[in-house]
Amino acid sequence: MKILVTGGCGYVGSVLIPKLLSDGHSIISVDTKWFGDYLPKHKNLKNIKLDISNISNLKIDKLDCCIHLASIANDPMAELDKSLSWETSALNTYNLMEFLKKLKTKRIIYASSGSVYGISKKSKVTENTPLKPISLYNKVKMVTERVILSYSRSIETFIVRPATVCGYSPRMRLDVTVNALTFSALQNKEIKVFGGKQVRPNIHIDDLCDIYRFFLKTNKKNTGIYNAGFENKSILDIAKFIKNIIPSKINIFKDLSDPRSYRLDSTKIIKIGFKPRKTIRHAIDEISEKYSNRILKQQDNFHSLKWLKKIIKKN
Repeated sequence: MKILVTGGCGYVGSVLIPKLLSDGHSIISVDTKWFGDYLPKHKNLKNIKLDISNISNLKIDKLDCCIHLASIANDPMAELDKSLSWETSALNTYNLMEFLKKLKTKRIIYASSGSVYGISKKSKVTENTPLKPISLYNKVKMVTERVILSYSRSIETFIVRPATVCGYSPRMRLDVTVNALTFSALQNKEIKVFGGKQVRPNIHIDDLCDIYRFFLKTNKKNTGIYNAGFENKSILDIAKFIKNIIPSKINIFKDLSDPRSYRLDSTKIIKIGFKPRKTIRHAIDEISEKYSNRILKQQDNFHSLKWLKKIIKKN
């Protein structure tokens, strides 16, 4: 299968693309490469430095599927440059969909976000739960979903709403919950918790990549929106869990600058045959092993917010 992956050099793309290559697919990765390039060289990979605002410049005569990962990745990053966030996701996704339509691409798989639900006290937040986005990032993701869905008559559409992702990637992120708390415990013997009562769903990066692979093969009758998160835990409970594995102390701060709290229910995707394989514990152990073997080290570009600030200043 010939697959276009946008944002292919990112945290998820750097794990997903090697898996797709191992599956025998031909991959075209487009990425600004702002955060580096950790993709392997491979005869079936075209690794192109390109902003998707210029996607129409891409010389392709055929595409079977697009896995659309490109976006400004989280709430604080979106607030840095609001125009950039809207342009990267909503506007550029419209340009991408027009491009895919011209190529008669059969299928798109879009990486949205479970955060579109905002704050919910429901014990189970399903795909039918009303969206109540509370930040710019949440709103951008919601609108981008609607842009993609408007093309569903001509392109088979799969929208994934992932939980907070955890686990090791060559293009590591040390600013997402499990990764950040684990790395802090390893490096500083301290875990800082802001608030703590907020409940967040979590998904291992390997399971998320396997979901995208799953949707490459699933029947078109399964098109639609899918939650993707299998462990709902409070920030404090995650910190305590890590402390039991990595000797460290927990310091709690009453900062509630990020009040998002919700429990994802992913029954829908399980019912059509997907089975998660990994847990938060796997992520902690993998990060610990990479750290112990000096494969994982502190790097500025592993902190997306700080790194994006530098990119914006340069431009």
